[in-house]
Amino acid sequence: MTVDEQRAEEVLPTPSEANPIRVLIVDDHALFRRGLEMVLGQEVDIEVVGEAADGAEAVTMAKEMAPDIVLMDVRMPRRGGIDATSAIKEAVPSAKIVMLTISDEEADLYDAIKAGAMGYLLKEISIDEVAADIRAVYGGQSLISPSMASKLLSEFAAMIKNKDDRPQLPTPRLTDREMEVLRLVAKGMNNRDIAKQLYISENTVKNHIRNILEKLQLHSRMEAVVYAVREKLLEIT
Repeated sequence: MTVDEQRAEEVLPTPSEANPIRVLIVDDHALFRRGLEMVLGQEVDIEVVGEAADGAEAVTMAKEMAPDIVLMDVRMPRRGGIDATSAIKEAVPSAKIVMLTISDEEADLYDAIKAGAMGYLLKEISIDEVAADIRAVYGGQSLISPSMASKLLSEFAAMIKNKDDRPQLPTPRLTDREMEVLRLVAKGMNNRDIAKQLYISENTVKNHIRNILEKLQLHSRMEAVVYAVREKLLEIT
């Protein structure tokens, strides 16, 4: 994705009843899909355009419907959610995918990020929070449960220890403020919380994140965290 494409994604039309966020729900439990559909159906700016019971069906439906957001379970029959995420991102690059799962395995989180997911949420969150999370991802934010954020950093800390002898590549220089923002992103904080923490506006946070992505030539906040940990730009405690 080019810088221009990243900026174009940030200038999305404001969702409304006339222009709702189109959502595809993917989960192998029919009862969960129905419950989620009922909750989201009460939101005037969100429209559930389809449901899929496994990854294979999700890929087919995503190609046909080109949803804005895909809520994707991780472990499903026939084709898992992570493999389906890779396929959907290749076929429908504009679709933003959020993993909504019971799996708190570090490997699943890591693989989901590599596959292109913009969020990783555990099903322990309140179902009423899902609508707000959908709006946040549609608006360009990446979401990750705080407990999973710490696991992500632990996973990459272990990777670093195992690869200390690999050649170190030169890395772009981030400003002190950009490093502050990146550290808070790594803790799972959203733009609003980062703005409060640093006493700056949300727009300023967005600008810092955009600059970080441009400098690192990456596509998402989570990829930036992964990169920063791998290249030892962030200290792991």
